[in-house]
Amino acid sequence: MSTLTPDNIISRIASALPNARVELVNNPSPSAQHALLVHRDDALQVAEFLRDDPELLLDYASDVSGVDYPEYLEAVYHLYSIRRKTGPITLKLRTGNRTDDARVPSLTPVWKSAEFQEREAYDLLGIRFEGHPDLRRLLMWDEFEDHPLRKDYVAPEDYEYEPTPHGAVAQKATAARAQ
Repeated sequence: MSTLTPDNIISRIASALPNARVELVNNPSPSAQHALLVHRDDALQVAEFLRDDPELLLDYASDVSGVDYPEYLEAVYHLYSIRRKTGPITLKLRTGNRTDDARVPSLTPVWKSAEFQEREAYDLLGIRFEGHPDLRRLLMWDEFEDHPLRKDYVAPEDYEYEPTPHGAVAQKATAARAQ
């Protein structure tokens, strides 16, 4: 393949996976970094194709982030081919909505580098990555309620800080310094 463009990639996907739902999302900015929007039910199959196709070899997910839209949440992956020295290709997955269907499949089984970044998007935006090997909070403590990067998040008036067991932590640090 002469150039790695979203149009070329969609064409390759359509040839190999004719039932996969993938569409081009145009970016009208000067960067013109267009994206592939993949239906969440087809995401794992498409991701494996992108990684394994000999012309693409998108073997590295450098970044996973989340976007909060009024009707849904979106997981955004930036993919590169280390072997071919190409990229980025932007891959997007949308949740069904922002409440009871805020889920997409985890792409960690395809790109191990997505593991902590999917956890961060889960923690801060509430995107549930189904099939993730260890989906739990990464930055906020377990008892923290809600997801602080959502646009509708309202911080409490009397903000309660992380419930850290200061006594035990202080004793452990003191003992370590004494050694």
